[in-house]
Amino acid sequence: MRTQLRFVTGEHYKMTKPKIAVIIGSVRPTRHGDKPANWIAKLAKESGLFDVEVVDLKDYPLPLFDAPASDFWMPTPNEVAAKWQAKLNEFDGYIVVTAEYNRSVPGALKNAIDWAYKPFMKKAVAYVSYGSVGGARAVEHLRNIFVELQAVSVRHGIHIGGSDFGAVYMGQKTWDEVLAGQVGYTKDLFDNLAWWANATRTARETDQVAAKAA
Repeated sequence: MRTQLRFVTGEHYKMTKPKIAVIIGSVRPTRHGDKPANWIAKLAKESGLFDVEVVDLKDYPLPLFDAPASDFWMPTPNEVAAKWQAKLNEFDGYIVVTAEYNRSVPGALKNAIDWAYKPFMKKAVAYVSYGSVGGARAVEHLRNIFVELQAVSVRHGIHIGGSDFGAVYMGQKTWDEVLAGQVGYTKDLFDNLAWWANATRTARETDQVAAKAA
């Protein structure tokens, strides 16, 4: 019975691409995150591996997390948070675009994640980061956070280092110049994200079919 269910869902996924959200992880008016986010979204679409949508945290003005419990345990009482969760539920995986703030994750991004546990469960996540040491410290924190949410972080990522980002910040380079040097690194990110997004989606649907048949 298990083999048959895998065959059915496998055939289904040959016909549909996984849907991926590119999440802009900063909300400051002076942010830079929309530039690499739109860039990676464009390349992800061109890869032919995904359906892609950019999701901007600015469109979800979330309060500081103040619910009695996580959405893992109870329905969220906040209307904006419920809309945020519903949007995330549309996707099979995510590319999180993040700056590094004080050696960690932007507060708005961490708060948005705290409002949405269940939508990330058993899905694939990749990262594009920028800032000091390429935003690597922010991504390392995100990898640990997403483990707790039962998500799967892919190995490969894009890290735009301080020398390049600093040059953009100081007006010495443009984002187009900096991002052109990162294109070659996107193939491994996309290939791995596609593999894990398809694998986790197949497993989730297999479980759903099995639960209905039980």
